[in-house]
Amino acid sequence: MPVRQLVIQVRRKLAKRRVGRLIGARAIEREIRRGRLLPAEQCPSLSTIKRILREHHLVSHSRPKGPPYYPQPTPTPDYTIQTMDWMVRYLEGGAKCYAFHSLDLSVRDLYQSLRKDKRAATAEAHALATWENLGIPQAIQIDNDAAWCGSLKIPRYFSRFMRLALWLGIELIFIPVAEPERNGAIERINGLWSQQFWNLRHFDSWARVRRSSPQFVEWYHTHYEPPALGRQTPAEARRHIQRRYLTPAERQAIPKQLPLTAGRIHFICLVDSEGDIRILREVWHIDRRLAGQYVWATLVLHERRLRIYYRRSAQVRPRLVKVFRYSLDEPVVALQPQFQRLARRRNVFTML
Repeated sequence: MPVRQLVIQVRRKLAKRRVGRLIGARAIEREIRRGRLLPAEQCPSLSTIKRILREHHLVSHSRPKGPPYYPQPTPTPDYTIQTMDWMVRYLEGGAKCYAFHSLDLSVRDLYQSLRKDKRAATAEAHALATWENLGIPQAIQIDNDAAWCGSLKIPRYFSRFMRLALWLGIELIFIPVAEPERNGAIERINGLWSQQFWNLRHFDSWARVRRSSPQFVEWYHTHYEPPALGRQTPAEARRHIQRRYLTPAERQAIPKQLPLTAGRIHFICLVDSEGDIRILREVWHIDRRLAGQYVWATLVLHERRLRIYYRRSAQVRPRLVKVFRYSLDEPVVALQPQFQRLARRRNVFTML
């Protein structure tokens, strides 16, 4: 019997034991030697057994101590990041009030719009108003809600919101599914609005909310001092920055049918027990050894490549662990010159 087949067979036999279920390379080597399953001179070494087990994904890996490292995106003076989210509250009689919030993570500048629904067109209108008021960022960090992603069932589906961001030269950063705390800055804004505005008043009509909410925005900008700014208000912090704003003419020129534009979409994913991640309704196998760890996946549309990076801790450099071909059923157009705000794109390593 070939050595490879014998090693796998012995490993399976040991895994079925009711007592003393040791299945590592040393236990397999001992079983082969003591059972005289091979002549002594043909017994595989421990390193050979380990290699065979790795190649057949039969290695048991102990989980690292402590929580896994999370690659948190951070803005820089040259790379602005905004984050967006929405929350819902109910008016007297059951009507819904959706509060959409956008936040500039560098200076905590806030834009708010109140809506009666969270349809894709509503999310787009909020985003466009954000970029007219807060400026066009280099990236936006969002969750996986249908307001941003569109269909949650069709593989490789790019929503109009995603296409809109790419058209304007904005990179998208999706936080892990079902982990809203990873968008903590905007979640705190939602909570602040609830505590310092909604819970302090009684609203019996939509019109009353619309009239009153600007008071919260004004208070936030001129009186509130976000912990991230120390003793500055957002109004004070934004005096020292410059932003490139979306113009009315540029908004008017956005195509009704948006193509895919050259750019990058990033996904922060938790690797499952099988070593897989899910991106745009598709499963991608990474490595079972990374189960329980976070990876950073970057889809480069114009290259039709999906790159997977892993960083064990803040003290070590990220490493590229996988590259996949990513076919597309439509062409990718070049980014228009007026939206090419950076001489070069930010190195993905600095984002981890």
